[in-house]
Amino acid sequence: MTSADLLLTALGAVALGSALLVVATRHVVRAGLWLVVTLGAVAGLYLVLAAELVAWVQILLYVGAVVVLLLFAVMLTRAPIGARHDLDRPGWPAFLVGGGTGLGLAVLLVDAYRWTRVDTPPTGSAELLGTEIFRSWVLPFEVLSVLLLAALVGAIVISRPEIGSRPAPPAGSAPEPRPAPGERR
Repeated sequence: MTSADLLLTALGAVALGSALLVVATRHVVRAGLWLVVTLGAVAGLYLVLAAELVAWVQILLYVGAVVVLLLFAVMLTRAPIGARHDLDRPGWPAFLVGGGTGLGLAVLLVDAYRWTRVDTPPTGSAELLGTEIFRSWVLPFEVLSVLLLAALVGAIVISRPEIGSRPAPPAGSAPEPRPAPGERR
């Protein structure tokens, strides 16, 4: 085994273990932090495979933006952070569905390729990738950014009902009379 094989094995074990902790923990914030570890290990896998651009995109987009947005949304909406007994459900149905899906996909993959070697196309460069993204995919990226901004603004408006509303009058006081049309105060 080479050092790259050892690194791939270690990073894969870290990614798999932390991914299991993402779905197994009962605390939403801890699940988000374990997701950071998982995505960081996947970025490390990309670095070992000499895909530096993909690794940095993984870190910047997923770890730097998506997980922070997830944690921000949880804290902004005042969702329950800890374990709640009224939300507990048995885990065996999810384990059964997830295991069955994973097994089915593995069988499908093995059946499709029959352990044959697939020739890979020649490798590209960051310059070619950047050219393709900024020529063909600019509009979808911009639409996605506007959609994420709208979702963030919507989350703020929904979670903060006091924004834009009038303050309630003190208890026991009479409401202030409205002036007649054309009358000045």
